[in-house]
Amino acid sequence: MDELAGLRALVVEDEGLVALLIEGMLEELGCEVAVSVATLAEAITAATHETLDFALLDVNLDGQSVFPVAEILRTREIPILFSTGYGRVGVPDAFKEYPVLSKPFEAEELEQKLRSALKQ
Repeated sequence: MDELAGLRALVVEDEGLVALLIEGMLEELGCEVAVSVATLAEAITAATHETLDFALLDVNLDGQSVFPVAEILRTREIPILFSTGYGRVGVPDAFKEYPVLSKPFEAEELEQKLRSALKQ
């Protein structure tokens, strides 16, 4: 059985079409999208209360930084992947050990970075 099958994901993405694409990619990998949210407030609630195996976080949520959510997830020891149009430079040094997907990305890159995040 593949290690990705059935893993519960938190998707934080403020662009509706991009969120749908990401959700589709994750489902093709066998993951379950437990929660998909578009705002910082919703993301904080989900990161605090949901049962999750990993999270994919858009760095910029309508002008707000997603890093308060990342702090919650790091405290809970939940693997994180960041997605951003800014590349690695859009992620502060405090989170440099986490994989970064540069938008736009393909399903193969998502799978590779996800497997890497789960091994950390």
